[in-house]
Amino acid sequence: MTIETVPGTTIPYYLVTFDAKGRERDDDSDGRMSERVLQALRDEQPSDVFVFIHGWKGDIPAARKQYGAWMGAMMALDADLQRARQQRPGFKPLLVGLHWPSLPFGEESFEPGTSFAPGAADALEAEIERCAEQIADTAAARAALRTIFEAAQMQFAPATLPDDVREAYAALDRESGMGAEGVAGDPGGDRERFDAEAAYADALDEAASFGGGGVRNALLSPLVQLSFWKMKDRAREFGERGGFAFLTALMRASEGRDVRVHLMGHSFGCIAASASVAGPAGSRLPRPVHSLVLVQGALSLWSYCDAIPSAPGKPGYFRKLVSGQAVAGPIVTTQSSRDMAVGSLYPAAAGVARQVAFAPGELPKYGGVGTFGLRGGGLDIADLTVEGKDAAYGFQPRRIYNVECSTVIREGSPPSGAHSDIARPEVAHLVWAAAQ
Repeated sequence: MTIETVPGTTIPYYLVTFDAKGRERDDDSDGRMSERVLQALRDEQPSDVFVFIHGWKGDIPAARKQYGAWMGAMMALDADLQRARQQRPGFKPLLVGLHWPSLPFGEESFEPGTSFAPGAADALEAEIERCAEQIADTAAARAALRTIFEAAQMQFAPATLPDDVREAYAALDRESGMGAEGVAGDPGGDRERFDAEAAYADALDEAASFGGGGVRNALLSPLVQLSFWKMKDRAREFGERGGFAFLTALMRASEGRDVRVHLMGHSFGCIAASASVAGPAGSRLPRPVHSLVLVQGALSLWSYCDAIPSAPGKPGYFRKLVSGQAVAGPIVTTQSSRDMAVGSLYPAAAGVARQVAFAPGELPKYGGVGTFGLRGGGLDIADLTVEGKDAAYGFQPRRIYNVECSTVIREGSPPSGAHSDIARPEVAHLVWAAAQ
C-alpha cells in the first residue's frame, strides 16, 4: 500500500492494516507499513504521533474516507496548529490510521432486490461466507447460517421462531466463542445470555408499530445482535494484540526522546483504542500515552470504574488504564442523544429490550459511552458541553471529561442516526485540546 495523503492537502498519513486476529497484513511490496512508520519516526523526528482507530462498518475504502475526513478536520484548524507550535517548540505531528476489519452484518448487508430463492444459490453462498468470516468460520456456523437465510425468504412472519431457526441461532452463538458474563464481562462477553426468540419478538413488535422491516428483517434481527457483539469482541482482540504491539514499537523506537502519543477512537474503535493502551493481561506499555479521545464510544459506560454497581466488587474491564495511570493526560469522551446506534442498538444487542427511559440521574446496567459517558466509582469526572472550535477547555492530566455534543454530532438517518457525524471542527478541536 502507498502512503496516504489527507484530502485537499499535501499532508501524509500512514494507513496500517490488520486482519481479524490483530496481525498486521503483509501486503506492501516495500515492507510492512508499520516499519515505514517507525522509519518515519526516526527520519522525520516528529514530536507527536496521532493514532486514529475507526469503528464499525470499516473496510479499507471506508477507513480511507473516514481518516481523510477526520484528519482533514483536524489539520484545517490553523489556530490549534499555531497553538501547538507555541506550546511545544519544534512541534511536528505524525499521523497514523489503524485499520481492522469491522464490517458487521446489518440491514445494509443486502443489495436491493437480493433474493436467496431457488436460482440464487451464488448469492446465498456468498452471504453465508461473508457472515461466517465475521462471526465463526466453521462448518457448523455455515450450516446454521444457511438455515437462517433460507428461512428469511418466508412470505409471512410466524408468531415465534421456527424450531430449526431457533436451534440454528443457538448453534451460531456457541460457534462464535463469545461469553455472556453480564455487565462485568470483557467487550464481547458483557451481555446477557443470547435469546434469539426475544430478539425476534422485539423485531415483530417494532415492525407492527412502525410499519417497517418485514419478515426477513425480523428473522435476521438476532443475527444483527450477534454480529454487533462479535465486532466488540474483535475490537478488543485487535487492540490487545495488534494495537498494543504497534504502540509498544512506537514507544521503543522513540525511547529517550520527548515524543507524545495520542489516540482517538470512534465507535467500536474506542474499545480498540482502550485495549491498545491496556494490552493483554499482565502487560503494560513502555510509557503512558499522552491523551485518549473516545468519540461516540460503543463500549460500556462502566468500562473504567473501580466497581460496577450491578456487579459488586467487579471493576470495569479497562480499569487498569486509570489505576495504572496508562494515560498521562486527559481522557475525553463525547455523547450525543442523536446517536441511535449507541443509544438504542447497544442496549438491545446486550439483550435488554427497550431500556431507553430512566429516572433523572439514573444510569442503566447496559449503556454506551457515546450516550452516558464514562461513569462509576474511582473516576475523576467532569461533565461539559461542547463549545466552538476555539474554546479553551483547560483539560487537566488524568481527568475524565464527558462532553455533551448533541448540538454538533446531530445529522444522520436510521438505523445509526448521527453516530458517524463526527468530522466536525468542534470534535477535531477536542482532540487538539486533549493533546495540548
